[in-house]
Amino acid sequence: MAITVCSSANHSSTLPTISLSYHHPTKSYRQVFNTLHFPACISSSNHASKSVPEVAAFAISTEALTRTIDADEAARAAVASAFEMDSFLEFRESGNDDDEERSWGNKVLNRRKRRRKRRKAVSENLENDKVLQSVPLKPANSSGQCYLTPKQEAEYSFCLKEESKVEAVRKRIEETSEDKVTLAQWAKAAGMSKITLDTILFNGREAQERITRCYRRLVISVASSYQGRGLSLQDLIQEGNLGLLHGAKRFNPDKGNKLSTYVYWWIRQAITRAIAKKSRITRLPGSISELVPKICEANAVLSRRLRKLPTCQEIAKAVKKDMLTVGLALARNREPISIDQAISAGVSMSLQQILPGPDETTPEAMVKKQFMKRDLEIFLKGLCDREMNILRLYYGLNGDTPQSFEEIGRHLKLSRERVRQISCTALSKLRETSMVNDLKVYVE
Repeated sequence: MAITVCSSANHSSTLPTISLSYHHPTKSYRQVFNTLHFPACISSSNHASKSVPEVAAFAISTEALTRTIDADEAARAAVASAFEMDSFLEFRESGNDDDEERSWGNKVLNRRKRRRKRRKAVSENLENDKVLQSVPLKPANSSGQCYLTPKQEAEYSFCLKEESKVEAVRKRIEETSEDKVTLAQWAKAAGMSKITLDTILFNGREAQERITRCYRRLVISVASSYQGRGLSLQDLIQEGNLGLLHGAKRFNPDKGNKLSTYVYWWIRQAITRAIAKKSRITRLPGSISELVPKICEANAVLSRRLRKLPTCQEIAKAVKKDMLTVGLALARNREPISIDQAISAGVSMSLQQILPGPDETTPEAMVKKQFMKRDLEIFLKGLCDREMNILRLYYGLNGDTPQSFEEIGRHLKLSRERVRQISCTALSKLRETSMVNDLKVYVE
């Protein structure tokens, strides 16, 4: 269809005449519209001679024509899509698409299975997800970054070091004074004003919060690898945060390392030490705690190889340790048993009722203990009151828990070294007395 717009020079006040004629059925309306031929009356050369109303009327008619063409194209597209849908429905009704329907159904079933697996995995890790959701992962700065720049790492590390210095001053004051330390006393002992002390404490708390928030993901990733060793995930994360802050205090930015690289090993150390100290009711020494996993691994390997339970000697040979050390580690690694536990099912008697008492409950031991206390009191009378008091507190002769030199010095307001010197002097005096040989009877 070709469109011709013409305007007569004799009818300047009328609108241009538009004639529509069909030329080629295959051309689109856009192609035809692009081939429009405008008369010379509206060309650029004669445009200045025409009035404004004629130009405006021509623009309005052209815009209306463009909208008509767009509407016609949209109608043709709708008719084509409807024709394609009818063809698809006829193809489905013809019965030749059974294989395609079957494959489509299999895809839906597979997609539903994948959804069920994802939901099951989420439900199994619900507890850990709650822990991770409770983590405040806020940006460390206004730019939205969840990490610290080298400048921020150096500043926060310096703030933590300053805070640790003033905290050491406060602890030193508390050791020598029984009263609660005031802010004025604290500032005076640190050699600064109260405003400066408040600023240092505020910056230290802010640095702890920022470092803990920004490196929370690192702590969680390290703590999650130590699950199933006696502590929950929350406890492992808490211990990892303590190691994180301790490593940040010791961080030296002048070495050229990143803070995350440096504190990683402090986080691991804090978590492993917490597992060794707090995972069992009875704490094992560090050497025994490190030996227990090796013994368990050697026991499993030897059981598969020998097809029987290995002996203590075979395990000691595998881990290259003494047999007595391996036996001690196996004995100490056992879970404690309550003495109120019943002997067996259906029996009301408990283990406490059949266990023998200590040897001190026998009449002979009780009489021997009374005579030893009497002789010790006579033995200590050769010392002054302060020396006698220190020995009683250090060895627990009054029946109390023995105390260290530092605890005794805090109680007597003396230094640890001075208490040690007094104790050595008192012991040298007692060795020179004649009653030493008489007291050896109670030791043998």
